[in-house]
Amino acid sequence: MKKYLFLLLTFCALGIYAQTQTPEHIPARHRMIPRIQPDGDTLYTFLRGDERSHYTMTVDGWQILEDKNGKFCYATLKTRRINGERQQVAVVTRRTAHDAEKRSKCEQRWLDRHGIQKRSNN
Repeated sequence: MKKYLFLLLTFCALGIYAQTQTPEHIPARHRMIPRIQPDGDTLYTFLRGDERSHYTMTVDGWQILEDKNGKFCYATLKTRRINGERQQVAVVTRRTAHDAEKRSKCEQRWLDRHGIQKRSNN
């Protein structure tokens, strides 16, 4: 009887221990995710990073953010004061994101000057 009680308590303790452990650095899915823009256009994106630091990017590597209306727009860097320190942070712009083959020359020039290019892990 003591043996069964000991085994039961051991398994309970292991179960509780396993539930308290938090996963660390689980990578984002490495597959293309189609996103439907509010205007009906389809944008193909990737998620990069892990559970602590992550971002969304276009297939050709430009960082994008979702605005308050659900539209995916390009991100740009701005200097902000955070906890008394000046830091560069990614902020959403008004430029709607498009796949590379649908991008205009004007949009590409804007990206070259203002966009955040990320390394692609394809």
